[in-house]
Formats: sequence, structure tokens, C-alpha cells
Amino acid sequence: MTSLTRRTFMGGCAAGALLAVAGSTEARAATGTTGSTTAPTTASTTASDEPALRAAISDLSHPPATSAQLRVDRRGDHWYGTAGAADLVSGRAVRPDYRFRAGSITKAFVATVILQLWAERRVELNAPIGRYLPDLLPSAFSRRITVAQLLNHTSGLPDHRGLPDDSTPEGVVRHRWDRWTPREWVETVTHDPLKFDPGATQEYRGINYVLLALIIERLTGRPYGQAIESRVLRPLGLARTLLPGQDPRLHGPHVHGYLRMTDGSLRDITVYNQSSAWGEGELVSTLDDLSRFQRALFSGALLPPHALDKLFTLPPDSVRMLDGTPARYSLGLQKATVNGVTFWGKTGEGYGYRTRMFATRDQTLRFVLSYAPTPLTTQEEMTNRVVAVLTA
Repeated sequence: MTSLTRRTFMGGCAAGALLAVAGSTEARAATGTTGSTTAPTTASTTASDEPALRAAISDLSHPPATSAQLRVDRRGDHWYGTAGAADLVSGRAVRPDYRFRAGSITKAFVATVILQLWAERRVELNAPIGRYLPDLLPSAFSRRITVAQLLNHTSGLPDHRGLPDDSTPEGVVRHRWDRWTPREWVETVTHDPLKFDPGATQEYRGINYVLLALIIERLTGRPYGQAIESRVLRPLGLARTLLPGQDPRLHGPHVHGYLRMTDGSLRDITVYNQSSAWGEGELVSTLDDLSRFQRALFSGALLPPHALDKLFTLPPDSVRMLDGTPARYSLGLQKATVNGVTFWGKTGEGYGYRTRMFATRDQTLRFVLSYAPTPLTTQEEMTNRVVAVLTA
């Protein structure tokens, strides 16, 4: 995510009321192999949901959005559908190999590499982060916070100070070219005491993963994006996924993101410097690539069993979110139970983009949803509609 992290965006599939709202926008759908847009539906559990899934992503008014795409995999059946346009100027349809900004899905890739390093005995999860990042944080932070507490958002790091005002769409546009270094970003959370004792409470914070990315760099001796590329992207053939660094553009076919200004006009926000999301939310990917990553991660292709288990282990019951609700973040993923179905996965959000990547642990049901909402902040209406169909 970009600066939405500063507002402690919680994300995830809502566990409350789920409404299936049909829309009028025509959706293009396919079943069978990903990439086809005209294949007929065959009788299957997923295919029986096709009209409802199409309706769920076709309502581009709730929330206001310019495009949506969804892939569902259930017991060997595949469904892919799109709605809206990838680019309002050309009107071209969205495709599953079009790039978009995946936001905090980045964190699942960072966590994977950290857990790989742990399995290789190159990092200790219970070690204080000062062992790997000396002289970066106040000693009270670096001595008390562990690597695991960064992974599961129980670090207690204080709020940011000195950030630009992005509370309006105009503010977002004004600061879209701002450049940050990771150390400058870390500096913004060093001015106050810890919010709570590390490990005692859970609060979703992007800064935790900035520090984890710095640990990856310290341990591997290379930029964290190169570590992810060599350990995850190349082995899985994720050729259209990348960490862009200071490059603000999306290259090749891609989905445009738009932001609604206070005067009602739409502004293309696709070109954006993601340095404020370094390590936590800068990933650029495609629906095809995220689906492949999801399958490989849950299947154990990237982590040995003892490391994979960490992705599905929440803190003790005594650890609660700041609002008192049960902890929902593991060492890299988040948990959401809807209509009795428990999903594990990750949310991602940036200006003009929103992505949801979730699956049951046994992978009998997986979905990746990506859409392009235009308000500065918006509710989970589309996600809720999709999940309501899948868990009915």
C-alpha cells in the first residue's frame, strides 16, 4: 500500500453482513484455462456460480470503480471474469496478464523470503531486530521488538510523524512524485514511545515490513527486490511481477487507476512514485501471477512444512487487535472467516487499486480479485459480494 498504511488500513474480507448486489455492467467471463474470454461454461460447482459471480463484479457503482477482474479456482474448476475498462481513454477490456499495483500483497512476498531465511537458519524469528539492524531504531525499540513481532504486526511501533497531508484526493496528486528512502521512512516512527508492549497487542502497520525488507537486504547483501526475484519470481515464472523502486510508471499492458477529485472529475493516478510503499506495498503484478504465487505458496513449493505452518499460526488468544477483536494476522497472512468458511490470504490497496488474494488452507477454494475503485476511501462492497457467492 501507499500512504493508506498510515491510516492503519485493516483490509480483509468482511466477516459481517454480506450483500449480493447485481449490477448492469456487462461482464466478460470464461471458464477453463486462464486467459480465455469466450470459453463456454461447463457443469461444475464454480460454473453454477457464474451468473452470481459475474453480477458481483459487474456492479461498478458499489463501490464506484472503472474495472474489475476475478479468478476463482474451486476443486479443479476455474472461472475468470472482467468488467469495465482497463483504460477509460481506449476502452480496452481488462486481461489477466495486465499489470496493476498490488499494494500490500507485497507483504506476503517479503514474509515468504524471511521464512525461507529462517528455514535456512540465517535469521532467528525470536531475535531482537537490533541484531540485524543496529543503530537504525532507538535502543528501546531494537532491543524489545523481535523479527516475529514485525511479521505478525505486534511490534508496538509508534505512529508516523511528519508525513505529507494526503487526506484529500488533491493532496494525493500533489505528493505523487515524493521520493523517500527506507531510512527516511523509518525515521518517521522514532519520535514517540512504543504504543504497547511488543507482542501484547496486534496493530496492522506497514512500517513493520519496511524493517523486514531491510533485514532481507542485510542478510542477503542485495536489494530486497532482487532477493524476492531470485527466490520467488524466477522459480515460479512470474515474469510480469516486479518491485519497481523509484520507477513511477507501469510498463506494457496494464490497468489504469483513477481517483475522484473533490470537484467530481476523475484523475488518472496510474503514474505514482511508490517509494513511500517500499518493502510493504510497491508490488506490481497481474491476476495470473498472483494466482500462481498463491497456489505455490499454499502447496509448499516455496517453504518447507515447518515454515509454511507459520503462515497459518495466529498469536495466542490473549493477543487482541487495538479494538479488542481477536488477532487475525499470522507471520505473513491474515485470516477471515465468512459463513463458516475460513480463508487465509492478503489484501492490497493503493490509490486507484484494490486487490484481495485469499484461499482456504486446503485450496479447495481460491480467489484473486482486483478492481479499480475511484474514491479516496471506500467500503468492501465488491469483496463482500464475491465472498457471499463463494460461501453461500
